[in-house]
Amino acid sequence: MKKQALITGATSGIGRATALRLSADGWDVAATGRRAERLDALRREIEAAGGGCRTLAFDIRDEAACHAALDGLERIDLLVNNAGLAAGFEHLDRGSTADWNAMIDTNVKGLLYVSQIVARKMIAAGGGHIVNIGSIAGTEPYENGAVYCATKHAVHAISQSMRADLLSHGIKVSEVRPGMVETEFSVVRFHGDRTAADNVYRGVEPLTGDDIAEAIAWIAQLPAHMNVNEIVLMPSQQACQYYVHRKS
Repeated sequence: MKKQALITGATSGIGRATALRLSADGWDVAATGRRAERLDALRREIEAAGGGCRTLAFDIRDEAACHAALDGLERIDLLVNNAGLAAGFEHLDRGSTADWNAMIDTNVKGLLYVSQIVARKMIAAGGGHIVNIGSIAGTEPYENGAVYCATKHAVHAISQSMRADLLSHGIKVSEVRPGMVETEFSVVRFHGDRTAADNVYRGVEPLTGDDIAEAIAWIAQLPAHMNVNEIVLMPSQQACQYYVHRKS
């Protein structure tokens, strides 16, 4: 029987790349996201390559929708909590509370809703693996990013506590914490301003969704007695949040 992977936020970026990568490794994939047409395109691509994919279109910010979509799943061996976003890039006094709510509700509460539902299934099954997508912002906060950084601090803390909470149930928990990754992340953060988004990666060869998917696939195939508690992935031109070598 094929192993089952559930990936949130699979309509683009890291989530989409992870769905394709795990499918290539022989996993059956359940892909979630809000954009049904993108999920359908992902399913067709996976099936055309001989893989198995089911799609679940819902918003993880809605607890009832999470239960409606996920309660009926029989088995999940691997959960990749990828869905998340940054919204806005202003000092705290000028920030949008709508942006704050979107980040907190998605990055923290949505992750918790999905994790609780899936963890209960894994406990009943006798094991599993949860991979949370964090960020270096979770330990290196920066100007104009107070709320986003706070949500990734929360993911970092939740991952560590989740590891302890689920230890006796044979459930592994890993956190993947990337630096600069070029996906739709910055376009969303700057509300569609492509110039501002492109400037984030000016002079840098950033990581890609495929790079992060490769790390997730490696973590997922390790022997049962091995767990990666956390892994920090950076472009070679980025030492940390505050030091980036930009080529002219």
